[in-house]
Amino acid sequence: MNNSPMISAIRQAATAALNHAAVLVPEWLPDGKRHHNEWIAKNPVRGDRQTGSFSVSLLTGKWNDFADGGAKGGDLVGLLAYLHHCKQWQAAQTIDSRLGLGLFTASGQASTPNEAQQAAIAASLKRAEASQLQAQIREKHDRESAKLQALSMWLYAQSASKDHSYLLKKQVLAYGLRQSKVGNLLVPVCFNGEIVNLQQITPYGQKLFLTGGQVKECYSPIGRVMTGQRLYICEGWATGATLHQHTGKAVACALNAGNLKAVALAMRARYGETVELVIAGDDDRQTTTNAGRKAANDAALAIGATVVFPQWPHDAPCYLTDFNDLALWLNEQELIA
Repeated sequence: MNNSPMISAIRQAATAALNHAAVLVPEWLPDGKRHHNEWIAKNPVRGDRQTGSFSVSLLTGKWNDFADGGAKGGDLVGLLAYLHHCKQWQAAQTIDSRLGLGLFTASGQASTPNEAQQAAIAASLKRAEASQLQAQIREKHDRESAKLQALSMWLYAQSASKDHSYLLKKQVLAYGLRQSKVGNLLVPVCFNGEIVNLQQITPYGQKLFLTGGQVKECYSPIGRVMTGQRLYICEGWATGATLHQHTGKAVACALNAGNLKAVALAMRARYGETVELVIAGDDDRQTTTNAGRKAANDAALAIGATVVFPQWPHDAPCYLTDFNDLALWLNEQELIA
């Protein structure tokens, strides 16, 4: 299946799918919703419980699951192959049949296009390349706009109230967070020590990044990094606050599992061997893939760091996944006792 006609047919199917992304992607991920030029949905492959981490660009076809570093791709053929657990050529055939492109024969072989079809294909590919270039320019502009918005919001926000419902629910202190006029916590998202984005946490716990803002390789710091001391790297901010609260050590919160390795590499590059890096992973025990544990192990392996996970008592419910969950549950058991 690795012959040139097949590769060409797959590429053409990806181009055609991108031209119909606004129709196809909602068909494949019907429980999602459109947010600007992205489709945000649950990831059915790993049994998502809520939307937010899995997104598909309707402009470029790129897709990514921030909670699973291995779940990402550059086009819609790859997305459909991922969703259906099939080969790329099989996904391309499905797209071909859905759009009536005629790229494949009835027996599943790649068709040989005539001169007119080849010209149309070349023109389509050229349009797709131009569209991707425009998307890259737009992405850079959106990042800069989000950075300016983040800095402005942070500058004019007040210190977070210690009685904010999310902080009370998670039983942690604010540790330098600020609060918007509408009551959302503002979590600084930093790149090389500079704020480039914000994660807003509503009183009900919903988490939102600024539209177009950078997240990859970014982190939210808690505490002061000290030479010769331990620096924890974890997923969520509440987990980081719990780690800092119980250890007094600095924490870099990657804000999602898919970003854990990138942040670990960034911390190693920034601090070298002057600090002890420890990956504090989530343990998604209720899922078959356990994306949290895999992401933590991958990050630790990439930088040669120690990795730790919550040590669950035998009677701890399996829906508990991180260090904050464990701390809350242990506190509850003490109250019951």
